[in-house]
Amino acid sequence: MKKFKIGEDWTNKIMPEGLLIPSSTLISGEGGSGKPLVGFSMISSWLKNEGNLVFVLTSAGKNFVDETMKEIYNVDIEDYKESLEFIEFDPSISPSVDSIEKTKEGLIKANLVNPEVWDEAIKIASENFKRKRELGTMVFASALNLFLFSKTYGDKILEKFRRIIKEEKTKTYFFTVSTTAYRKKIEILENVADNLMFTRVEKPMKLFIKITRAKNVNFSGDEIEVPLKTKDLKTIKNLAEQSRKDLIPIISKV
Repeated sequence: MKKFKIGEDWTNKIMPEGLLIPSSTLISGEGGSGKPLVGFSMISSWLKNEGNLVFVLTSAGKNFVDETMKEIYNVDIEDYKESLEFIEFDPSISPSVDSIEKTKEGLIKANLVNPEVWDEAIKIASENFKRKRELGTMVFASALNLFLFSKTYGDKILEKFRRIIKEEKTKTYFFTVSTTAYRKKIEILENVADNLMFTRVEKPMKLFIKITRAKNVNFSGDEIEVPLKTKDLKTIKNLAEQSRKDLIPIISKV
């Protein structure tokens, strides 16, 4: 069994052995509780250790990812062009496989609420990698809860995520999800994740994380503070709030 160590001081305290790969990791917590920033710590280490990464852009754009990765984790995504693919979730376009497109910036753009579109977009991104790597491929996506607002595909994409998290072992999956809405549905995903973590924010903008489950590795169940700057936590909180306002009305019509 392979294990992957994230390598941050705070991650070494609660998961000294790292995480089993391939496996599924879910970070759950209220909206704006810094979940993507925790995820960025893992994907930055994944890239540095030469893993392939499919990054699904949901509530944040590529520019935000680029700036945040540089500032917090000293990672320039331009250095990883051969091992990094971006898929942009665009709920304004048709949720059909035929509507998947490649932008001038090199992004794969698709309406991922349809499980068939999700599968095809991930397949396209994965096939773009020029070579296989020892760590394999990771798929990272934040704010999966947004997909559940789809009138037509909400339950179908929930079942898709459940199957991925529980059964799909050809890749490593790292997802974040907000519990602000659809709490009972989110529990379905929490119950099947190999690795489950919870975040919360305490005034004045302190981020805490706790692991409640980690497959086949030793871990600490202690809650610890994640050493992130207040301004970064405020930025991700504001981004989460703005994304809900902008995206939910569009997604709910699909």
